[in-house]
Amino acid sequence: MMNEVAQIDVREFIHENQQMVERILDNFLPDSDSGDTLLQAMRYSLMAGGKRLRPILAKAAFDYCHGDSVREKENLERAMAALEMVHTYSLIHDDLPCMDDDDLRRGIPTCHKKFGEAAAVLAGDALHDIAFKLLAETGRAEAVMELADAIGVEGMIGGQMADIEAEGAEIDQAQIESIHRRKTAALIRCSIRLGAIFANADTTALERLNQYGARIGLAFQIIDDILDIEGDQELLGKNVGSDSNKEKATYPKAIGTEQAKAEAERLINEAIESLNDSQPNILNQIARYIGQRNS
Repeated sequence: MMNEVAQIDVREFIHENQQMVERILDNFLPDSDSGDTLLQAMRYSLMAGGKRLRPILAKAAFDYCHGDSVREKENLERAMAALEMVHTYSLIHDDLPCMDDDDLRRGIPTCHKKFGEAAAVLAGDALHDIAFKLLAETGRAEAVMELADAIGVEGMIGGQMADIEAEGAEIDQAQIESIHRRKTAALIRCSIRLGAIFANADTTALERLNQYGARIGLAFQIIDDILDIEGDQELLGKNVGSDSNKEKATYPKAIGTEQAKAEAERLINEAIESLNDSQPNILNQIARYIGQRNS
């Protein structure tokens, strides 16, 4: 499954595709020049930058599986936009006073601080709506189902509810893993799977990528937990220490910081092994990049 993009430096690959994601989002997002508050709130949050990890992972999986046709690429772009819109909607809602009550996101005031709580709720809802419209336009029902499963009761939304209920409680590793697999890893795994689906990957490749996505998704959230303790607020673009202040369920809280670091490293190594590909490739490079990230 080796691909010619595999030799590209991972930071270069990410930078180039971040620019691609910005272009795609700008193209699919309604213009806010009319002064419409809802559209302004949507654009404010969606175009505020960020890692764009989920659409980049979809692109990496697509390249890895040799997606190439014009139609495949057009569908992939819709999926990439949908993934980032869903991720942004989840952040807008997570930041609300009724949930995490955060004032800062990506280095700027959160959506509800800028536009008010009602506009923030509706901006998130509207981004969710456009995301599913874009996926429906691909004509691939399995892609729509993938995203619905990833963010539903057994995915991101269920994980967020479990995360809220675990605040202030004593939790063990199994409980925190269950929360993180749903709240964060499910959408990251979905991103990988969508890239493979739109490249028409076979069943064997899709299963390997599924295992890869599940492992890097969990590792990503563990590292996020660690950065809330040891990270640089300027690099993170959000307040450091908020998880501890709110008594959130985190890996360091459950098993300690050093063991959490070891767990993240184990998952990154297992993700690479799950591809069963001894050749250098962009997915392995991204896995290592996630394991070393500081923001």
